[in-house]
Amino acid sequence: MSVHVIGAGVAGLAAACQLTEAGHHVVLFEAAKTAGGRARSHYDNVLGCRIDNGNHLLLSGNIATLAYLQRIGANRSLTGPAEPIFPFHDLRTGKSWTLRLNQGGFPWWIFSSRRRVPGTRLHHYLGLLKIRRAKPSDLVAPLLAGTGPLYSQLLELLAVSALNTSPQVAAAAALRSVFAESLDLGGYATIPRYARGGLSETFVDPALNWLRERGAVIRLGERVSELNPAQATILAVPPWAAAELVPGLTVPNEFESIYNLHFKYSLPPGEAGFWGFIGGMTEWVFAHSSVISVTISAASRYADMSAQDIAAKVWSEIASAFSLPPEIPVYRAVWEKRATMLATPAQMARRPKTRTNNPNLMLAGDWTDTGLPATIEGAIRSGNAAAQALMSGLNGLSAIV
Repeated sequence: MSVHVIGAGVAGLAAACQLTEAGHHVVLFEAAKTAGGRARSHYDNVLGCRIDNGNHLLLSGNIATLAYLQRIGANRSLTGPAEPIFPFHDLRTGKSWTLRLNQGGFPWWIFSSRRRVPGTRLHHYLGLLKIRRAKPSDLVAPLLAGTGPLYSQLLELLAVSALNTSPQVAAAAALRSVFAESLDLGGYATIPRYARGGLSETFVDPALNWLRERGAVIRLGERVSELNPAQATILAVPPWAAAELVPGLTVPNEFESIYNLHFKYSLPPGEAGFWGFIGGMTEWVFAHSSVISVTISAASRYADMSAQDIAAKVWSEIASAFSLPPEIPVYRAVWEKRATMLATPAQMARRPKTRTNNPNLMLAGDWTDTGLPATIEGAIRSGNAAAQALMSGLNGLSAIV
């Protein structure tokens, strides 16, 4: 059976790989000339090297992502520390510290002042139980306000990064789903991982090669403007594009941006290769071989600032933290205006299921109802779910997705 997969982002690639492995003939369409969606790399002439369009920090508990990379032969393309450690720098105090989780399921680390968040006490961590009981209408900041320094020095940054939404309006249930598969399981599920060479080299190019070797047809730079109701199809495009192709489809319609800066500067990677920054504009810093990459989530709050002003502010924070020269190096700014859906309760309720009213058409994308916020793990799960649902129909079976 021939199956069309429309959209060659991570969700579409995951669906195409699962269908191909099951013996179906896949035709993969992508409107852009390159695959990967928001997880791709390109050569930048200003910096004279390849850069990612953004930084994506994975965790060892992202089982769908790790299985996808195993399938396409890219599991060795990830790197990161061997232990569940997260270095931080507090711009307000000038102090650096490292969160050191233990490997097992029971959180022994919260009993050690050298491992846990500075200034926290055991009772602060009891506040995390509120997340487990979060209702769909609960918001992150009001729910976790009572955790004191645990919130201001850790949870606030984790929330805005995982949800790409201000904690003041973000759905606490979305953060609960992240914690349920990481912190709640223990350190063994929370070891940080990120692409060693680049996002395309990890998530995209190996998948395209894997698909071509198995007979899949890949049509880059070819936009699909109309669906054939009789054709088995997985639609893995952004929500606004899906709404145009499927009349009456309810999708998220409010979005948040992510701002990324790449400075041409070599920085020793330290213990982990990255740092979380607290109390400033900078949020996550990654030390690549010749570039320092910075990610700022929920970046719409800085829409009135120029790229030069943002770069100056961020570099001043990095220079202060690492005792670097104050002069701003050559840099490239990448601002993704509609990077993810806004993770408010109202927008989360607009996420559609995998199945549509047409049994030949399934939806995939991090904006669908994956049980996770808009992440790579969620995108890959959505692709897997769409492929499985479509194959169940093709085989005359029933499946719950």
